[in-house]
Amino acid sequence: MTANNGASALAPVTDDRGQGSSARPVGGSRLPGPARSRPRWNGPATRRLAWSAAALVVGLVMLAPVLGFLLVAITPRTFGQGDAWFTLAPFRSALSGATLQSVLNTAITGVAAAVIATVIGTALALLLGRTKVAGAGLWRLGLWALLLAPSYLEALGWTRLVERDGVLAGLFGTDFHWLHQLVMGPAGVIWVLGSRGVPFAFLAVSGVVRGLGRDFEDAARVHGAGPWARLRITVGLLAPGLWAALAIVFAEAISDYGVAATLAAGSHFPIATFALAGAVTNFPADYPTAAALGWLLMVLVVLALLAQRMATRGRSYAVLSGRTRPVRPVPLRGWRSVLALAGLSLFFLLALGVPLLGTVSASLMGNFGTVNAHSFTLEAYQQVFQRSDLLAPVLLSVRLALITATVALIGGVLIARLLARRGGAARGKAVNVLDLLMLGAVALPAIVLGAGYIFTYNLPAVTGLGIQLYGTITLLVIGLLAGALPQASRLLMGSFSQVQDSLLAAARVHGAGTTRAWSTTMLPLLSGSLLWTWLLTFADRLLELPLASMLYPPGQQPLSVAVTTLINGYDFAAGTASLVVACVGILAVIGVALALFRLLAPAGWRRLEQR
Repeated sequence: MTANNGASALAPVTDDRGQGSSARPVGGSRLPGPARSRPRWNGPATRRLAWSAAALVVGLVMLAPVLGFLLVAITPRTFGQGDAWFTLAPFRSALSGATLQSVLNTAITGVAAAVIATVIGTALALLLGRTKVAGAGLWRLGLWALLLAPSYLEALGWTRLVERDGVLAGLFGTDFHWLHQLVMGPAGVIWVLGSRGVPFAFLAVSGVVRGLGRDFEDAARVHGAGPWARLRITVGLLAPGLWAALAIVFAEAISDYGVAATLAAGSHFPIATFALAGAVTNFPADYPTAAALGWLLMVLVVLALLAQRMATRGRSYAVLSGRTRPVRPVPLRGWRSVLALAGLSLFFLLALGVPLLGTVSASLMGNFGTVNAHSFTLEAYQQVFQRSDLLAPVLLSVRLALITATVALIGGVLIARLLARRGGAARGKAVNVLDLLMLGAVALPAIVLGAGYIFTYNLPAVTGLGIQLYGTITLLVIGLLAGALPQASRLLMGSFSQVQDSLLAAARVHGAGTTRAWSTTMLPLLSGSLLWTWLLTFADRLLELPLASMLYPPGQQPLSVAVTTLINGYDFAAGTASLVVACVGILAVIGVALALFRLLAPAGWRRLEQR
């Protein structure tokens, strides 16, 4: 019996092809001897190599062209743009004459827009976060609509409304000269940029408002503080969110191109982004001066970030603890409710209602002439679907937005997953470099990114290598993706940071492979964030203007470029009709996507999304 057991302890193992293999222990024990080494494709070395390659690709594709473009301002001879190996002459050119005026205008409008947006955004965050106001869901929806709408939509709406042959002149038979002077000038530019920044300020402040609690406010009330004193205490505790709002809106305002190319240009109010685009697209192109303007824009952004850091340094704003009581929204009654509703209605009327009225009414009216019973017509909308030169830009932008949003979502998932990993060995130097590159790309104005692509891929040294991307639709896709990928990864980082790695580990312990582990643990938790990131990226890229205006190939105008071309050519009806069709299409895509998610997604996914 002992002999039989000893003989059966080693049994030949037959492989899948029916051939014998070396003896293996039966019962789970292993024979001593040299173990065969297998390559670990999921090992730390492989992961570090993959993340290093990702950082290299992001750096080469997104930031290397911009770096080369910016270096032209310092060493133009290196890139064949001058005789000097080192010079500061482009900066002297950028800081003189009309370009200096454009830089000063940009800084002033940026500061004013940031203050306006922060004040209004903070008021909205306090009102919607700490009180019960009628129609709270509707007002939040209005903020999302304002966030999704491109800046040039609001600028074109105001322009078409108040110009001498515009909607108001057609309706009332007279020019509102004072309103025309107010809107078509610095005040109009500042208001459009400020109202466009309100959603960013609201998002920056509302997160702080939610975690604030009522402990400090209740303590102030106990000690006899009145309503205004309690408000001052609350606003003081919101300092991190306020400074973040100021920095974000300032960076968004000075890098905006839609308002600069429409309302500001029509008002003869020069803005730095428009001057930079002109220096690149004019003939002959002045790349050194354009690069110097790019440096100045980036310096302004850095100064805003430094101001935010210095304002909050050395102070503690830690107000959350285990005993922090959640905020109970206070219902508004009487004159307070009336005042709140009046303020909300006035803001959204000026920020959304009036521009939307100007855009829609302009699409329903003829280009010129007075208004009568036959003035309103759907002819412009019929032309959008019948004329190939109007429909082609819409279809092209839809295809570009679909491709860009999908690829940006995939890349954003990979980058967000990497950046959200905890510290230690899992976060190596390559990850830190990638994080720095993505942060720099977020702060990079889109107009500088587009100029960098034009300059780099038009260099003889690049074309001599067989890289023929200048003037192709491929370069436009790369540019749109470069602008969307940093935002997508940042949007997903918060969600990925909340998911513990132990969920994936537990799934693998129970026999699930990588794909099944992700689909059963991560995807249900992240489905809502993934869907909204795709939708926001799709809407943003569909109506994107600065990159599209600089990188589109001849004869293939995206929608945003086609709209501005039609408006500049005084074909107001067709231009505004194309824009209205695009906005309705965006809302339809969002509605269909959310409806499909509710109908097709498993019940557990929907419950997680509603939490």
